[in-house]
Amino acid sequence: MTAETAKKPSVLFVCVHNAGRSQMAAAFLTTLSKGAIEVRSAGSQPADKVNPAAVEAMAELGIDMSAEIPKVLTTEAVKESDVVITMGCGDTCPIFPGKRYEDWELEDPAGQGVESVRPIRDDIKARIKNLIASLIPAAK
Repeated sequence: MTAETAKKPSVLFVCVHNAGRSQMAAAFLTTLSKGAIEVRSAGSQPADKVNPAAVEAMAELGIDMSAEIPKVLTTEAVKESDVVITMGCGDTCPIFPGKRYEDWELEDPAGQGVESVRPIRDDIKARIKNLIASLIPAAK
């Protein structure tokens, strides 16, 4: 690990299925931070594929999530992250001292059409912009 990557903040997004909210948040953070933040996402009970309505809603903004695959939450992923953002995963997330934890209350897009996913997507985007500003104060 170089000194440059050691300074890069890391964020882990966690939801139950890692198929909608956490995937959209990870895609926004990756895109909007332009690589300045290390991004992970995982689920306590990962689905077999990413929610197609979430993929479609993000594609409308030019962000391609079609190749993403839900991943299982591991203790290592939490240990390696500076910030852990949960989205409705309850008590399934391991807690480690010295980490910043946030719980984002967001509607679950599972089983909903793209019309219902758009407001969730837009809420996540606004939260991501605030998160970037808190992690990289000089972000423009």
